[in-house]
Amino acid sequence: MVEYLQYLGFWTPGPLELIIILVVAVLLFGRRLPEIARGLGKSLTEFKKGVNEAKETGDDIVSGVTKIKDDVVEEAKEAAGLDEEDVMH
Repeated sequence: MVEYLQYLGFWTPGPLELIIILVVAVLLFGRRLPEIARGLGKSLTEFKKGVNEAKETGDDIVSGVTKIKDDVVEEAKEAAGLDEEDVMH
């Protein structure tokens, strides 16, 4: 029984199964299939836009934090009375 369940867990459809699935999808959805495909394409496009926006926001946050860190380090050096030569030695 366990071997059977493992077999089902790793099943991938072959060419014949894909044709059968396609025929069943056409029979079930018929005229709505182009609408569904169009909606799926729009959803994928929106998802990609969201991922890119999140990536850009993350980059903005990292650059902002880096700038704040540099400002704090510079202010700490000024408050301690250190200049570039003192820090390097």
